[in-house]
Amino acid sequence: MLKIIAIHILLFFSITSLAQSETREVVAKTGDGIYSLLKKNGLQPSDIHSFIELNKSKLGPNNSLIAGRKYKLPSPGSQPVIKSDPDQKEYKIFGPKYSSVQVKSQKLKGATYYLKSGHGGPDPGAIGKYQGHSMCEDEYAYDVILRLGRNLIEQGATVHFIVIDPNDGIRDDMFLQPDKDEVCYPKQKIPLNQVQRLKQRTEAINTLYNQNKGGFHRMLSIHIDARSKGENIDVFFYHDERSKTGARTANILKKTFEAKYRQHQPNRGYRGTVSDRNLYVVRNSIPVSVYIELGNIHHARDQQRVISPSNRQALANWLTEGLIEDFESNK
Repeated sequence: MLKIIAIHILLFFSITSLAQSETREVVAKTGDGIYSLLKKNGLQPSDIHSFIELNKSKLGPNNSLIAGRKYKLPSPGSQPVIKSDPDQKEYKIFGPKYSSVQVKSQKLKGATYYLKSGHGGPDPGAIGKYQGHSMCEDEYAYDVILRLGRNLIEQGATVHFIVIDPNDGIRDDMFLQPDKDEVCYPKQKIPLNQVQRLKQRTEAINTLYNQNKGGFHRMLSIHIDARSKGENIDVFFYHDERSKTGARTANILKKTFEAKYRQHQPNRGYRGTVSDRNLYVVRNSIPVSVYIELGNIHHARDQQRVISPSNRQALANWLTEGLIEDFESNK
């Protein structure tokens, strides 16, 4: 009899401890993303889908964490059931959290985009400081490029990334850790010399274009400018002076941003511009090209535009809306 009681007690404590481990909760702190929260609690990137499934009613936009809110942690190695979908594909470049992409519409069917973030490899680009952390232009521009590319794929487009980081997918952290392992399509080491780097990227774009001739093509290059700390600038656009179509695309993007500012910040105004500039990659790329500056990496308000993952997603969303209008107006 005592043995039976002991077994029941043992089973009770085993089941209780298992339930507690499955429902362990943690409080998100400012700057936490799902990946960093899992890592701090001894879990792996592969646990991200289980975390989202457990906490989907508590997550913010684009599965962001809300500081101060409690979240359940999954059991290590647990895997949610994912239903197969013919319009859903896996893209490792977006990282484990965002790798699964579902085509939601065919608005951009027939459109091909070549997406290039500035700098990378041995060159971090402009460097700003925010709360004691370094902000490297190449990391934040790359995150926006990935978000934009994912949006475009969801709308039925074909997307080619020119600068590729093998392990930095879309990140929902405020502070994006810099590294130097980016490569140029397909897997070329990025040279330190600027002229060689620009030629390498132009050749990659044109090689891809020549493999996909016909139809609708656009190249987007995203950067973050470096000016004095006191200079607040809005998102602005460059095109090749010889390209009327490039100017038209840039103006559509600018008008989209103007409309978004009127909607979300009606009393602020928008001072973004469109102008031509003699930029090597824009001038020498075959597809119609637009060069985009997201802000001044040294100005406090401009830093907010890219330091927040939700703001980086908003930038990608607004660019997507403008590119859809650009495509539809060319049919």
